[in-house]
Amino acid sequence: MPARLLYTGQVVVDLVMALDALPRSGGDVLARSAAFETGGGFNVMAAARRNGLPTVYLGRHGAGRFGDLARQAMATEGIDIATAASTGQDTGLSVALIEPSAERSFISYVGAEGGLSADDLGSVNVQPEDYVFVSGYSMLHEGKVSTLLDWLAQLPAGAGVVFDPGPLIDSPEASDMQAVLPLITLWTSNAEEALRFTGCEAIDGALERLAHWLRDDALLVVRDGPNGCWIRQGHETRHVRGFPVRAIDTNGAGDAHAGVLLAGLASGLSAAQAALRANAAAAIAVTRWGPATAPTAAEVDALVAGV
Repeated sequence: MPARLLYTGQVVVDLVMALDALPRSGGDVLARSAAFETGGGFNVMAAARRNGLPTVYLGRHGAGRFGDLARQAMATEGIDIATAASTGQDTGLSVALIEPSAERSFISYVGAEGGLSADDLGSVNVQPEDYVFVSGYSMLHEGKVSTLLDWLAQLPAGAGVVFDPGPLIDSPEASDMQAVLPLITLWTSNAEEALRFTGCEAIDGALERLAHWLRDDALLVVRDGPNGCWIRQGHETRHVRGFPVRAIDTNGAGDAHAGVLLAGLASGLSAAQAALRANAAAAIAVTRWGPATAPTAAEVDALVAGV
């Protein structure tokens, strides 16, 4: 069986609004544009599928209008959904505010995706070649984290555990994080997240500290914006070049990077080759409006080749 991406995080619906500046407290501003888009974990999965990696969503999705949007988007991308819609609750909503600098801010409401059961996770038979993706956001959901940790501890040998801390996980000290750290085979984050999590001031220090906490064979990938990314495995650290572009929206760029990285690794590429393609994917993504802007494999090929 070919490798699959099994995504355990959260798919939500984004209300994406572009504006000149965030309002002050109690203020009001007019947005230049607004649109509903499926986002959250969907961005990672869409990137993986567009680059040839079979993908299964193991999270929950609601029975309302936002759940309908999420399911339609996943079906369009060819993402398999392992669980039935949760009755009595809709999929959550995130308001994404995009400034002219391309920086984005979020206001989120948790819906059905904040829960998870052993039966949900048991709906898929995990194979040793699969990649199981764990989002840091899942660590914050009381109705999900303990079930997820119990399941991760029972994965078959060889299955990869990919961890993206996201912006809200800022320390390894919590007991849940202590349980996850020994299981991680691939860490993927941006530089700011890695520095905050490790308490370091430079990427090389963060990589060193993460390597000390994780398995000896874990692959560490830390994105460094237009400079590309840094990868470390074992005692070797190397920089993988980026593709400088004019960014108009950074929303979803890290997700595009993670999905294309996994697609490359699953196809047999080396870590450096997969990271280069991931850098190209992120560069293309930031030149497009919206959260799920990951390019296709052909588009990544063209940028890497300099076409």
